[in-house]
Amino acid sequence: MHRALIVGVLGAALVLAGCGGGGHGEDRGRTARGDTTCDGRIEGTAHITVWYHTGQSSEFGTLRSQAEEFNRAQKEVRVELVPLPRARSYTDLVLSAAASGDLPDLLDFNGPNLYSYAWSGKLKPIDSCVPKSVRSDLLPSIRAQGTYAGRLWGISTFDSGMGLFVRPSVLKKAGVRIPKGIGDAWTATELTGILHTLRARGVRRPLDLRLSHVAPGEEWNTYGFAPAVESAGGALVDPVHYRTADGYLNSPESVTALTVLQSWQKDGLVDPDKDGRAFAAGRSVISWVGNWKYGEFTKAFPGDVALVPLPDFGRGTVTGMGSWQWGITSNAGDGDAVWRFLAHLLKPEQVYRMSVANGAIPATNSAVRLSPRFGTKGPERLFIEQLRNGVAVPRPRTPAYPAITDAFSRAFARIMLDGAPVRQALDQAVAAIDKDLAAHDGYPQGES
Repeated sequence: MHRALIVGVLGAALVLAGCGGGGHGEDRGRTARGDTTCDGRIEGTAHITVWYHTGQSSEFGTLRSQAEEFNRAQKEVRVELVPLPRARSYTDLVLSAAASGDLPDLLDFNGPNLYSYAWSGKLKPIDSCVPKSVRSDLLPSIRAQGTYAGRLWGISTFDSGMGLFVRPSVLKKAGVRIPKGIGDAWTATELTGILHTLRARGVRRPLDLRLSHVAPGEEWNTYGFAPAVESAGGALVDPVHYRTADGYLNSPESVTALTVLQSWQKDGLVDPDKDGRAFAAGRSVISWVGNWKYGEFTKAFPGDVALVPLPDFGRGTVTGMGSWQWGITSNAGDGDAVWRFLAHLLKPEQVYRMSVANGAIPATNSAVRLSPRFGTKGPERLFIEQLRNGVAVPRPRTPAYPAITDAFSRAFARIMLDGAPVRQALDQAVAAIDKDLAAHDGYPQGES
């Protein structure tokens, strides 16, 4: 599939904009293995092509405006923005373009795919592009998600976070305590009791787990509920060497955590959420979800929505993290030109601007300081504290992640929707993951 064909099929590319400085001079990030993506020079006028998934219209509209401004502000780099559909077909397009050598200069992709893309040679490391000042301004979660094999391969302008949105008025009437922060999370046992108390008080299905999004292969299953496994002391795969899932995903701790979740479903405490509005419509008063629902929920219940940590299954609360990232592809002709555009997107005012548009968490400390929602006394401050203090755990940083998430997602759907035996479903997921790991010899670093 050639780039011209993609553009022809999906609509004419928009020639757009941006401005800014790059990672040049003494303040450049570290370089390893002798390869550099940025050398501090741009030859003539550089033209770069950017692929971007089309999600929220406000998000894409903001990026388009940022690119237009960039192009107007300087003449060295011209940005061509190519919007592509956000769906599984997006990943298929990327893989097809990589196979035919037609990747763009700058690629937007879901964060956990970075490790597979880096390992297989689709991306260039960007250590030589990112100045220390920019690197230190990034939230630690952004640096963690973008790092593979000791190198930085990707960078994002926003992050995500998980928690429980609750209705304080309802909980207080039921005599339920409301956690104050990370160290005060409900235990899983405590939450089970709270759910039964709320049902006795007339809330028939008090918990929203976004079951409308739970289906085999859906990333929500892994993003949303791997934290329960990790909070119990389990893991999706060996977290150090990534050589096997056996003894980790099917460990007693993992089985216990998912058995608790399944028990909530079996006991009728979870709303089916067929319309995707269990919490917003008032049927549930506790919603296990991410930052992107804040606007909808607070609009539905002004002044009566609070954010608390996910429950502690035994080893402390754990939350999901990670979102879409930018990477410089192996096809990029001039890494410095690409970085010049990325540097514009990472300016504090631009990061904050994007977070307002899409409701996501700003990726830099400087942008967080501009945000009333995520600032020191902001209503969503918990998300920042989780991302900074190690409560947020990145999805497994291995090229095997596509196989890991597919296997776990299918197991979780069977557990929650079909009532499958938890240990049996996890054993089957382990077998699928270990088969992929064996087929690739554990994905040795430095080889593809």
